[in-house]
Amino acid sequence: MEGLLVLIGLAVLAVPVAVVALIVGQVRLRARMEALEAQVAKLRKSAAPGEERAALPWDRPKAEEAPKPAEVTEVAAPEEAEMAAEAVVEEEPVSGLEQVSGPREPEAPEEFARPPEEGPIVVRSDRALAFGRWLKENWVFTVSAISLALAGIFLVQYGVEKGYLPPPARVLLALGFGAVLIIAGEVIRRRWGDTEQAATAYLPSTFSGAGLVSMFAAILAARQLYDLIGAGTALTGLGLIAALAIVLGWFYGPFLAAFGLLGAAVSPFIVGGEAETPYWMYIYYAVLAFIGLSVDAVRRWAWVSVLALILGFGGTWVTWTGIGGGGWHALTLTVLALMAIAVPPLNLIPRHQGRMLSEAFFKPEGGWPEFPTRLAGGAVAVSSAALLMQQTMTAEESILVFLCLAALALALTLWADGARALSDLAILPAGAFLARLWQEGMGRGPLSRDYVWQAIDLRPPETSAPATASLLLAIAALVSLAAAWRSFGEREYRAHWGAGAALVAPVAAVILELFWVPGAVMGDYPWALHVIALAAVMVVLAERFARADGEDHRRAAYATLSALSLIALALFLVTTKGALTLALSALLVVAAALDRRFRLPEMGIFIQAGVVTLGWRLVVDPGIGWALDAVLWETWASFGGAIAAMAAALWLLKGRVRTGARVFLESGLAGSAALFANVLITRWIENWTGLLDMFQHWALSLQAMPWIVVMLVHLYRLQLDGAMRIVRGILAAVAALLALAPLTLAVLPANPLLSGDYVDGPLVLDTLAVAYALPGLMLILPLAQMPHVRRWIRRMLTGAGVGLLALYGGLEIRRFWRGDLLSVQGTTQAELYSYTLAMMAVGSALLYQAIARRSRGLRRLAMTVIALTIGKVFLIDASGLTGLTRVFSFLLLGLALAGLAWLNRWAAGRQAKGEE
Repeated sequence: MEGLLVLIGLAVLAVPVAVVALIVGQVRLRARMEALEAQVAKLRKSAAPGEERAALPWDRPKAEEAPKPAEVTEVAAPEEAEMAAEAVVEEEPVSGLEQVSGPREPEAPEEFARPPEEGPIVVRSDRALAFGRWLKENWVFTVSAISLALAGIFLVQYGVEKGYLPPPARVLLALGFGAVLIIAGEVIRRRWGDTEQAATAYLPSTFSGAGLVSMFAAILAARQLYDLIGAGTALTGLGLIAALAIVLGWFYGPFLAAFGLLGAAVSPFIVGGEAETPYWMYIYYAVLAFIGLSVDAVRRWAWVSVLALILGFGGTWVTWTGIGGGGWHALTLTVLALMAIAVPPLNLIPRHQGRMLSEAFFKPEGGWPEFPTRLAGGAVAVSSAALLMQQTMTAEESILVFLCLAALALALTLWADGARALSDLAILPAGAFLARLWQEGMGRGPLSRDYVWQAIDLRPPETSAPATASLLLAIAALVSLAAAWRSFGEREYRAHWGAGAALVAPVAAVILELFWVPGAVMGDYPWALHVIALAAVMVVLAERFARADGEDHRRAAYATLSALSLIALALFLVTTKGALTLALSALLVVAAALDRRFRLPEMGIFIQAGVVTLGWRLVVDPGIGWALDAVLWETWASFGGAIAAMAAALWLLKGRVRTGARVFLESGLAGSAALFANVLITRWIENWTGLLDMFQHWALSLQAMPWIVVMLVHLYRLQLDGAMRIVRGILAAVAALLALAPLTLAVLPANPLLSGDYVDGPLVLDTLAVAYALPGLMLILPLAQMPHVRRWIRRMLTGAGVGLLALYGGLEIRRFWRGDLLSVQGTTQAELYSYTLAMMAVGSALLYQAIARRSRGLRRLAMTVIALTIGKVFLIDASGLTGLTRVFSFLLLGLALAGLAWLNRWAAGRQAKGEE
């Protein structure tokens, strides 16, 4: 039985041997045919020019007279017919090439032609189609290589079930088999060659590629399947085989490179097995990528580098999903990106020149960058994205991911400082670092979870807080300092590097404060010291930038903005609510003064952000609720400081073309003043009437007024163009809806006429004025400064304001005659007559304004009010008044209407003449 199994095994091994024998025989036959064709060409050349010679039996007819093979057999001897038929087949054009008479020199297929030295072959769609045609015509070599490679792999696994060969013998046998195949390929290459013109083309690559796969599989089996060697020995063996593969790749065609890479990438899955620490598989795929990149570095086969990186990244990802090891995965991703930068150009220090990838996207007319730049950009992008999205199981793995992203950013900043084409790639790992910092804190990853929860809830007493936030901030600061150093050595993009230096570390500090709550772990004051130390670094950078740049203050402005922002953050951590508002107000004035002194337009960005921040603090945090309950002097200091700061900043910007900053300051100043008045009125009424009832008419209106201010502020800012215009319109609409709800309650259910509530305060200046007159005026008066707002919005706001003022006037008249309780039954004749007089006065005032302004719209509104007054007199006063009151009512109405009619006619005639 054992002998039978051995025979079966030998038969299995005989299959690739038979394939090899058939290929060798076919090669010899092809060599003999080429020799025969050479003799025929020599005979043709020996004929004298212009002399007709006798046609030989194997001559190929002209294209239009070429007989069919059946016709040839009729006129020629069998041997001659066979030779002619073979000549026809041999000369049959491939891929649609033109037919030519006589034998032609064999041409290398386009897809595998050796490229010129000045540039690499880039992967394109036509290359893929050409490779498909090549594979269709030369599939026998591919099948042979696969068969030989599988023979070596199966030789490793031979006898696993029965144990006929001990594991060391299987590994040695596979290594020997691979070595035999490589030697055979080298012998064929040296004796007959491996070029497209040689009869043995692709044979050396076939044998050597299969031999390399067999040797890779042997090392994998020794480590992964049988655990015969340690990780260090396995790595050494793989390194030696990789070196051999690189050397062979330099001398052989691309067939060896492609098949060797693919076979080596698939080998671990065919061999199988498990090991206690399989993480060295990451090193295996890194070595595999290094092989392909090294072959491309010499032979300039660009698609080999692409294939090598695809297999490297793909194998690394499959290994990570299968066995884990987030730290190993992160390190491998980093190494792959660095190899893609350094190996193909064969430069230990990158020297990539030409266009950048960002220039190709924003200025496509200049064309794409060179292939090494594209290859490096793709590798860095894939590594950065993979590190950003990688899931980690432990805090140590998360730390290592952050370190890898920082290492990539530092390498592209410092190591690649002489590579102009790679200047824009540093933003990818730096941005991924900040995004990962936000993602880890927002989603409570393992590092953030250990830092926040365990450090607060599970930390033993009398133990120091973990230094996680300090470490992350230090890493970000190191990236910022590297960008600053690069900025000092740059000429073309020094402002961009300066902006990066001013952004990375401060943004990291803000993310840590918002999502990692380091103040709760280490204390607010120690964390504030971290932030203020970083602000000091930015101040130093601002001074150095200003000293080096002369008249160009952009870099100094960026660093100054960062320093001011960090100072504001530090103040936020250690000061009281009122003091922080004052500190932010002072920073706003400082920014305006710096712009005035050094002409720094970038300060306008900080001013706009400062106005928004102050508005947030006055409205939301600590907001109006704090201002109503705080000590009065603190409220005065907070609001008064903010208002004074905005006014001072406006004065400092006088004469400067800073449209955005001025609009924000003007609207913020008006809004803050309105809110401050609202707070003071609310506190005054609360102290006067006692406990604040938030559902009374005046309290509801006071709740609506801040949102009216916010709406007006955003409407005022609509005069600024840009993408934020739509956002400001949406914010104005939202604020209007938030103001509409309490105003509607104040007008309808909370109206003292319906609710039964008492009106407090002196006549005219009472709670009715707060509830209806103030919001009405707030809706009407600011519209004079907003000609840019659409007409229908202005009309809606004007109508709402007029309605509120009319309601206020009517309720004040009722309070004058009926007292503080407006919900009493009935109406006196004096009250009813007062409404008529008030309506006549309003109509007269509107008509006067219409004449003064020559406004047709106001004149129509005045006549509408007068018409309503007439209707009231005839429909209501006629039945409600009695005696002399009714007589005087109609008498005065008639006289007033006569005078107003004459005045209206005179105004209309005057306006018509003016229009003519």
